[in-house]
Amino acid sequence: MRALCEFQVVDESADWIVVEKPAPLMVHPASGRFGEPTLLSGLQQLLAYELANGNGLSILTRLDRETSGLVLVAKNRAAAAYFSRLFQRREVEKEYLAVVHGWPIWDERQEKGAILRAGSVGECAIWLRQRVHPSGRQCATRFHVERRFENERGRFSVMRCFPETGRMHQIRVHLEELGHPLVGDKIYGHDGRAYLEQVEGSISESVANGLILPRHALHATLLGLAWNGMRMEWRSGLPRDLARFVEAG
Repeated sequence: MRALCEFQVVDESADWIVVEKPAPLMVHPASGRFGEPTLLSGLQQLLAYELANGNGLSILTRLDRETSGLVLVAKNRAAAAYFSRLFQRREVEKEYLAVVHGWPIWDERQEKGAILRAGSVGECAIWLRQRVHPSGRQCATRFHVERRFENERGRFSVMRCFPETGRMHQIRVHLEELGHPLVGDKIYGHDGRAYLEQVEGSISESVANGLILPRHALHATLLGLAWNGMRMEWRSGLPRDLARFVEAG
């Protein structure tokens, strides 16, 4: 997938902006990817006048490059500090839509497996990879099955995911632990060969076919919080690439 800086503005005030990030757009510049578009660089262009007049951007919800959906950005220090306190107190409502492998035998489930970096407790070729382990940091995610469907590639489900904490790759790790990894995930649910090949420059046809989708099927669909005494809520439906896959089932 080629990254384009084509995010959409969902809502905006003098203190914050909410945008919808597509996949595979990166949020921040990454080491070794100089010149690649990022959400931050796009926002800096969009808000150049405000930045020139003393504002500064703080991205509060940092999605993985292959995760699409809603991103909250503060435009000044006061807003950034306020939102950071809300996140620390777990007073921000976050909801994701995921397309996963298999048909769970349950409709509602909470996963509380503690998470740590896989390489800290054994050999792992992927530095980013996390895993459930008793000595990890505590975290919890609730899951609700929205729909089960089937096509020529197998059985799949659409799930709503409610992360109650904010650990790295939390939803992806917990889905793998439950035996229902994300469709298209290059790290979780298998040996990680797809991720390693991508890092080397290209993914082989056989590995790409096994992924089914060119990116992992995770979308940040809702953000809710209090602002100036009012309840603010922003929603974003499944993007076209994931909706097409689900609707074909």
